[in-house]
Amino acid sequence: MALDMQFLVSLALIGATFALYIGIAIFNTAKQTSDFYVASRGVPPVFNGMAIGADWMSAASFIGMAGTVMVLGYDGLAYIMGWTGGYLLLTFLLAPQLRKYGRYTVPEFIGDRYRSNTARLIAAVATIIISFTYSVGQLSGSGVVIGRLLEVDTAIGTLIGVVLIAFYSAMGGMKGITWTQVAQYLVLIIAYLIPVIFMSLQLTQNPAPWISYGEIIGEMRELDRELGISEYVVPFTEATKWQFLALMFTLMAGTAGLPHVIVRFYTVATMKAARWSGAWALLFIGLLYLSAPVYAAFSRFILMTQVANTQLDNLPAWTEPWINTGQLSVADTNGDGMLQWQELTISNDIVVMATPEIANLGVFVIGLMAAGAMAAALSTTGGLMIAISAALSHDIYYRSINPKATESKRLFVGRLSIVLATVAAGLLALNPPGAITQIVAWAFALASGSFFPALLLGVWWRRANGPGVIAGMVTGLTVTLSYIFAAKYLGFTILGIIDTGAGVFGAASAIIANIVVSLNTAPPSQETLDEVTDLRYPEQIKYKDGEVWLKE
Repeated sequence: MALDMQFLVSLALIGATFALYIGIAIFNTAKQTSDFYVASRGVPPVFNGMAIGADWMSAASFIGMAGTVMVLGYDGLAYIMGWTGGYLLLTFLLAPQLRKYGRYTVPEFIGDRYRSNTARLIAAVATIIISFTYSVGQLSGSGVVIGRLLEVDTAIGTLIGVVLIAFYSAMGGMKGITWTQVAQYLVLIIAYLIPVIFMSLQLTQNPAPWISYGEIIGEMRELDRELGISEYVVPFTEATKWQFLALMFTLMAGTAGLPHVIVRFYTVATMKAARWSGAWALLFIGLLYLSAPVYAAFSRFILMTQVANTQLDNLPAWTEPWINTGQLSVADTNGDGMLQWQELTISNDIVVMATPEIANLGVFVIGLMAAGAMAAALSTTGGLMIAISAALSHDIYYRSINPKATESKRLFVGRLSIVLATVAAGLLALNPPGAITQIVAWAFALASGSFFPALLLGVWWRRANGPGVIAGMVTGLTVTLSYIFAAKYLGFTILGIIDTGAGVFGAASAIIANIVVSLNTAPPSQETLDEVTDLRYPEQIKYKDGEVWLKE
């Protein structure tokens, strides 16, 4: 009976949020290309900050990050530090300047800044590769959530997510997705905070988990010593120091180069609004990122004290449905009838989802968590599909194949691109090549090896030119992809840096290639040099003929 009630409550909450998202998409149906690509540049900064937060807090953040920290301990903090630091990098170094340039997409900025159609096409292909890789991780996350809710295989859950995302993304475009993401942010952050606050009350009698979880970590250090396992807070037990730094850099640079994140700054009216959008987004994102280590510590403590050293035939009821999904496994390897800590294998991707059940927080909180996790997976995937659609329909179809295409034709191609991309990503997500956080890290590595150097040099180095950026993007993508493949499948590493840290090599090689080729080819025109310098000044400032002038 309890299981039936849990199922009904979860289904009702997810159904209500799905209806809300679809209703918002229908109400905000895109009627012209400016609606579809940049929401007519009319989104207020505070709401854009919420939409950015939802876009950013993907299934990897909501579902996978706390689990990764729980499994890796100190070494897992590279994800939190990298993703958070990357947003600071983007907000202060690139976002206002890209908004001032006034284009629809990142490939369009690269093509126009470097005066190169070839560079724009390479950037469009890179956008598709990066966004597609990222979306596989998100759809895999939606499969975990729906599979647990309906107690079906995660593949069926993934297909359900594909249908929903394809519908509301294609219908509303960026305008619909923006307001859908505002609603999704509110759902996901409430769902994320309520369980961790209740767990804090249970374990420490303190409703402020960010303050109280230190004492839980202290108790876990003693448990680790008793069990003879690696201490949770000791650094570099799971990876080398160089891998930690490489991963952190990859996530930071990747954040600053992700097309679906950057395009959110195009939806506001001014450069100032872009800065304020970033400020609000940092506040909204911080609420979740400060809570992830707390989740990890509380969940690990409960598992160590309430599940480990329990008789196998007397395990908590919550373990059975997760074992059925294939995300949790137990094995009595020593044959003593007891479940030792070393005999418990829990997937990174279910820690947050299982937390309300682990802590026995009740059916409503379990349902709310499911709704929040779905909001996280759907919000990011919607933004990714828009990025892929814009690359296909705007940068490739409109700018290169059919410049005379009508407004309705461009909207049709954009919507068709979303449907096809969602289905293709969903099919690959049926058998994902890695855990959610690992797949997402690959996308960040590709972005740090391609877009980050191109955007960084494009804004802050006037001498960078078309041949240079082409050489940089091709070199960066090639090096990054090669290192990911070699590290994952051939066991090749440098200084212990594995596939998730590949972006450090891609970014370095791309920057070097861009600089070397730019210096050995013709410099940009004076018009381009002045245009690039103008990007660095606030909107009331105009750079002209080598001097700075106030706009009238």
